[in-house]
Amino acid sequence: MDDEVVMEIENAVVSYREDVALRGVSLRVRRGEFVGIIGPNGAGKTTLLTLINGLGKLLQGRVRVLGHLLGRDNARQIRTRVGYVAQVQNIDPRMPIVVREVVMIGRCGRLGLLRRPSGADWEIVERMIELVGMSHLADRPIGHLSGGEQQRVAIARALVQEPDIFLLDEPTANLDWRAQREILELVKRIHMTRKLTTLFVTHDLNTLPRACDRVVLMKDGLIRGEGRPEEMLRENVLSELYDTPIRIIEHDGRRVVLS
Repeated sequence: MDDEVVMEIENAVVSYREDVALRGVSLRVRRGEFVGIIGPNGAGKTTLLTLINGLGKLLQGRVRVLGHLLGRDNARQIRTRVGYVAQVQNIDPRMPIVVREVVMIGRCGRLGLLRRPSGADWEIVERMIELVGMSHLADRPIGHLSGGEQQRVAIARALVQEPDIFLLDEPTANLDWRAQREILELVKRIHMTRKLTTLFVTHDLNTLPRACDRVVLMKDGLIRGEGRPEEMLRENVLSELYDTPIRIIEHDGRRVVLS
């Protein structure tokens, strides 16, 4: 793993009206790391990703991404090198846009507003659709897909940017068990084969990918701890983080968290 720091947040304070979302948070991520960020709802996890994606408004502190100090002048340019996937959204089945077109939307950041996609751009779109296993549904309206299929399309849309950084914000929320497992395996494979730097946010401990190199604990807008998964994913640590008794059991060769 390269020791180069590609994301660095220093003493970040972010507030939404009366609510303080981040309270002096600092975090460094090295190139090629897979970092899981866990914590209860309202912990500030999504806000952390928003800062890295150049969309957050700092009251205090600074954010450096890919060697550049983020500011108004370069946030959009940096964002073209960051792939972002959120949780599944409800999509109107009447929306007249198909999978292939949705994925091309992710290419717009690279193209700019006035450039039309070239043949090479469409080739990238087709490759990413194939990578996520959606080639057979490339002409299907996006609103006609299952939640898991829609999430595969969202991942392909992020990847056509050819990003260096991969941000995933609760990507398995509201999916059934099988779809969750498939998305987690897909994310792991993409991280490894494309050599990305990946941040994966979840409040559901059972959807934390086993590929994580490091786990960051967040609560009340603060980072409460960070370290290797075996250090952070302990019953006493998690019980304190979530304010509820938590047990961890072994099942079919993997750890399952019970509350």
